[in-house]
Amino acid sequence: METPRFKTLDDVDAAGKRVLVRADLNVPMQDGQVSDATRLRAVATTLSELSQKGARVAVISHFGRPKGVHVPGMSLVPVVSALATAADVGDIAFADDCVGGVAATAIEALQNGQVVVLENLRFHPGEETNDGDFAAALGALADLYVNDAFSCAHRAHASTEGITHHLPTYAGRAMEAELKALAGALDTPEKPVGALVGGAKVSTKLDVLLNLVKRVDHLLVGGAMANTFLFAQGVNVGRSLHEPDLAATAREVIAAAEAAGCTLHLPSDFIVAADLAVGVETQEVAADAIPPEMMALDVGDQTIEAYSSAVETCRTLVWNGPLGAFEIDPFDAGTRAVSVVAAARTEEGLLNSVAGGGDTVAALAKAGTIDYFSYISTAGGAFLEWLEGRDLPGVVALGVKG
Repeated sequence: METPRFKTLDDVDAAGKRVLVRADLNVPMQDGQVSDATRLRAVATTLSELSQKGARVAVISHFGRPKGVHVPGMSLVPVVSALATAADVGDIAFADDCVGGVAATAIEALQNGQVVVLENLRFHPGEETNDGDFAAALGALADLYVNDAFSCAHRAHASTEGITHHLPTYAGRAMEAELKALAGALDTPEKPVGALVGGAKVSTKLDVLLNLVKRVDHLLVGGAMANTFLFAQGVNVGRSLHEPDLAATAREVIAAAEAAGCTLHLPSDFIVAADLAVGVETQEVAADAIPPEMMALDVGDQTIEAYSSAVETCRTLVWNGPLGAFEIDPFDAGTRAVSVVAAARTEEGLLNSVAGGGDTVAALAKAGTIDYFSYISTAGGAFLEWLEGRDLPGVVALGVKG
């Protein structure tokens, strides 16, 4: 995907304007309260800047999967106070609908600098079907549209793609930062470029792997998907999680890497155990010496050293997925050790490191290295589709033509 040129808040004369901001307020809840405000903090900079510029700001978002009907338990009402705290824009109003008279009245009632949250977009079936009339109804509410939800950019919905046909369109600050970070990692990277891809299954990341081998100098494979690659090369992986039916696919990736001049790194040793459990007895064995009753659950010391050395040669690193079953000690050791190297080089200004994906964020947070990476994406599906090289509808819609 080639990142398009796009307008940002630097190009917006917001004073007195009605600005519709697409945010991702689909946050985790516990006992009626927001339990993780990461996504709220992500849009805070945009809301604060627009407020300070004197805009009248209406925030739109989905929440959950109500499938086009009004589900009271999926209302955005409980998110409003948490968003106000995160954005520091004073009290935030709420409207019981995201289109029509209710929404329009709520926006017209705003003073310059004030913010209102409109009700869940997905209460309307037209949101997910990118219905033209629904997109037009959204567009009728405002003078300008700002997309600050990269995590939703992989879906061509009314609030991410359709609306851009009705309003001048800009990237919010979080969207701008994400696109610049991703472009710097794969579109215009400083070489050599490395990619570390882990996780359970080759099947979920096949397109990622096939795209990356054409774009990076080093591809480091970890997690259970590495077992499938070894199995494809005739290695007995014991009881380790792997996908025997994807052996031919793994060989396809190996061949593609060779054809592209990409060095493919696979584990040379593992930490194995009979069960994935706390306190289980472990052994360190060569990759081709896994006992038949054992499972490979993390990479071993030789692999850590080899992967760390590869990272040390890179100027750009993309990271998606853990190297082992990091949730249970001591199978987080490989991820921690290699991430420490990446973090140190980043802090020294020698590496541009971009990481993303739910498990990746959790693994790096557990390792204590997450704050040292150049950029952390929490976008999930959108980040994965970007790694696959796909054009994301919500990003394409931001593009400045000509």
